Amino acid sequence: MLGGVVRVLAAEGDPVTAGQPLVVLEAMKMEHTVAAPVDGTVAELRVAQGDQVETGQVLVVVA
Repeated sequence: MLGGVVRVLAAEGDPVTAGQPLVVLEAMKMEHTVAAPVDGTVAELRVAQGDQVETGQVLVVVA
């Protein structure tokens, strides 16, 4: 399944807390929020606004 990245809500280097929204994806005309799994810092942002992503693709790395 493919979906467009609707909004990127974090940037590399940003401190984040568990549950904080990082990316909002659109799939099948619905929006899905991807949240930080743990407290930490955004180490890598592997998507940009408007990118097409695939199921299982790593979008954000939180360290």
